[in-house]
Amino acid sequence: MPADRFSTATRLKALGEQAAARVYRARPARRNRLTGRAALLALVMCSLVVALAYPIRQYVSQRSDIADQRRKARDAGAELDRLREQKARWQDPEYVRQQARRHLHYVMPGETGYIVQDGSGTAAAPKGTRAALRPWYDNLWHAVDAADKR
Repeated sequence: MPADRFSTATRLKALGEQAAARVYRARPARRNRLTGRAALLALVMCSLVVALAYPIRQYVSQRSDIADQRRKARDAGAELDRLREQKARWQDPEYVRQQARRHLHYVMPGETGYIVQDGSGTAAAPKGTRAALRPWYDNLWHAVDAADKR
């Protein structure tokens, strides 16, 4: 049996150490992760964020104001359409008669006007609410009578 100088285990250990030495020699020395370029890039990015924050906030605020103004203009247009429609209705003599009958209790010649009460009685109502329950022309004559008595 030839006598080897080293046993198999010793040879394997030596081969492992040589391989490890080659691997660690080939790997560059570990450098700091934050290089000067990375720090400069981070500084530039932060500067851009700070520089653009105010103009972007103003832009968003102005877009919101524009949306509010457009909504107000749309609402005003709808109100204008409603008022034009109401004006056109008031040009119709039949609509005017209808409103006079409903709100002013007017009657046409030859008709008899009635006011139907619900039985709650206005005499029991407080003084301020009695005037609100009477028709407008009763309130007018009541005010004229009260002014005449003074």
